[in-house]
Amino acid sequence: MAFVRAGSLRFHVQRLPATAGADAPDRPVVVFLHGLVVDNLSSFYCPLAVPVARSGHEAVLYDLRGHGRTERPGSGYDSRSAVRDLFALLGALDLGQRPVHLVGNSYGGTLALHAALARPDLVTGLTLLEPPLSGTWVENMVDTLSAAALSLEDSTVPTELLTLRLRKAANLTAIADALLNRTTLIDDIAASRTFTEADYARLRCPVLIVCGEHSELLPGGRALAQHAPRGALRILPGLGHDVLKESSGVLRESVLAHLDATAARARVGALVP
Repeated sequence: MAFVRAGSLRFHVQRLPATAGADAPDRPVVVFLHGLVVDNLSSFYCPLAVPVARSGHEAVLYDLRGHGRTERPGSGYDSRSAVRDLFALLGALDLGQRPVHLVGNSYGGTLALHAALARPDLVTGLTLLEPPLSGTWVENMVDTLSAAALSLEDSTVPTELLTLRLRKAANLTAIADALLNRTTLIDDIAASRTFTEADYARLRCPVLIVCGEHSELLPGGRALAQHAPRGALRILPGLGHDVLKESSGVLRESVLAHLDATAARARVGALVP
C-alpha cells in the first residue's frame, strides 16, 4: 500500500504486479473504481484484483476522493473531478501512457464510463458491475444520501461502536458522516449529468455490463449493451445489486474472460496498419 500525491490530493493506492508471466507494455493495466460513501478499494481486493494480477495484468486499486484513506476535501465530488483525479493518479504512477481497462462497481461504473468517453485513446476496455446510469437512480440516491446525512448528523453511533470494539464499523460510519455532512458530495451527485444513447454510441472500447437478475439497474444495463457498438450484458440469476459480494466465482470468470478477449483484440488491432 502507498500514498500517492496526484493533483492537489493524496490518494491511498495499492498496486498488484502481474504474477503470471511478463507484464507487456501493451497489456492494459486494470484499474478498479469502487462505489459511494461506505465503499473503498478493499471491496475489490480478494474477489477480483488478486485474480486479475495472477492472470497477467497489473492491477491498480485506489480510494476515491474523500473515501477510505484518501484525503477528504470539502468539494469536488462530481464526475468530472473524479475523472480528472483518475488520470492525474495514472500520471503520478507513471502509467499515463499505458492502455487501461477500467473495472467499476456501482457508482464506480458510472465514473469508468465517463472516463472512457473522455479519453477513448487511453481506455481500451470497460467492465461495469451494476452501473447506475439513469436520472431516476440519481434522484433516488440523493434522497437516500440526504436521509442518511440527517440520521448521522450529531450522531453518537461512531462512539458507541468504538465502545463495542467494532472499530471497522465505527470508521466507516465516521467517514460516511464526514462525506455526507461536511462535503458537497450530495449536491454534486444531484447535479450529475445522465448518459444518452448518443453517449453509448460513441464508446469505442469493448464494454461488459454485469447486472443482477433482480436489480433495479438492469434496464439501464440493457440500454447500454444495446447502443454501445461493442457492448455485452451478463445477467446473474437470483441476484440484486450486490453482485460483487455475492457472485465471486462466476463474476471472476466473466471478468477474466473479458479482459483476455479485450487484450487479444487490442494486440491484433496494433498489428493492423
